Amino acid sequence: MKRREFLSGTIGASLTLGAANALRANEASASTSKLNILVLGGTGFIGPPTVRYAVERGHDVTIFSRGRSRSDVPGVRHLIGDRNNDLSALEGHTWDVVIDNNARDYRWVKLSTDLLKDKTQHYVFISTISAYAAETFSTGYGLVDNPYEGPQVDASSALAQPPDDFEMGQELPYGPSKALAEKLVNEAFPGRATVVRPGFIVGPGDPSDRFTYWPVRVDKGGEILVPGDGTDLVQIIDARDLMEFTVRLAETSTFGDFNGVGPSSPLSMAEMVYGIRAITSSRVEFSWVPISFLRSMDVKPYLDMPIWIPGDPLSAVDNSRAIGAGLTFRPLAATAADTLAWHQARPEDERKKLRIGIDPEREQEVLKAWRDHNA
Repeated sequence: MKRREFLSGTIGASLTLGAANALRANEASASTSKLNILVLGGTGFIGPPTVRYAVERGHDVTIFSRGRSRSDVPGVRHLIGDRNNDLSALEGHTWDVVIDNNARDYRWVKLSTDLLKDKTQHYVFISTISAYAAETFSTGYGLVDNPYEGPQVDASSALAQPPDDFEMGQELPYGPSKALAEKLVNEAFPGRATVVRPGFIVGPGDPSDRFTYWPVRVDKGGEILVPGDGTDLVQIIDARDLMEFTVRLAETSTFGDFNGVGPSSPLSMAEMVYGIRAITSSRVEFSWVPISFLRSMDVKPYLDMPIWIPGDPLSAVDNSRAIGAGLTFRPLAATAADTLAWHQARPEDERKKLRIGIDPEREQEVLKAWRDHNA
């Protein structure tokens, strides 16, 4: 769990353009032949859009999972096992492409690449921008007053390294674990690997509630606490855009490293919340509260104010290589509307208590303190 302004005069054009881009991507011709694709993990958040898109484009798809949930896409083959210690169901099979989208532990990747390096021609690994070397780029996740002005993170930037005393088999934090997993993939599939590094993946089905908080809160209406002055950059990508791009990389045998982040141009916090405002008719009043005051009230970035991490270089990662390879983005309003509709259909306990975001009572306390401060 770490990561424009749609004003009335521009919203129609923005939606039309974004929809056209997404339509072009979805209607782009698939590969010249049907692919036999193995998806390692196809039943979580990013798995289903991967599977649906691949099947829609005519490919044969096999899912390897623990069997705790099932794909809702007909015609998909299921293999049951455990990435920790039981890959036996993968024995005796070959695939054109493997899409590894659920490996949070490098040890899982070691097991799967050892087994599959002679069973597939192409290994696609979903990594993370958290794999970049923190000591080179990050200013931390506290409240900082000034925007980050160091080098921009791009697909060739240095990755995190394990500690000097690290030995294979030991546990690693999330970012370094993903970085090591990338290394293992490239060693097992030299010249035949694709690495996609997303940041905040959002949209319907997201169990983290990081982006979901904002459409839900805006739809609720009233006075809304929003952090900073609106200029801090944020980056989000709809899971469907990310995984459709991933499938197209597989179709075209496109190898290399790509930052799967969005949108196509810089997005400010103000542009994000005003874009979300466009999907609801609720009466809202955005109260922008400076970082210094939020600090005094112990309002935390990311946890209390999801997606927002001021001064963080990983909120402004370069995605030009991915866009050049065919990454496209649906409109922010479409993602927000679909996310809100999905949330409204969730079980009652999930609707009542999001996993992240400031509590309503605490939000009102901070807003009152800000009004008193300005009285």
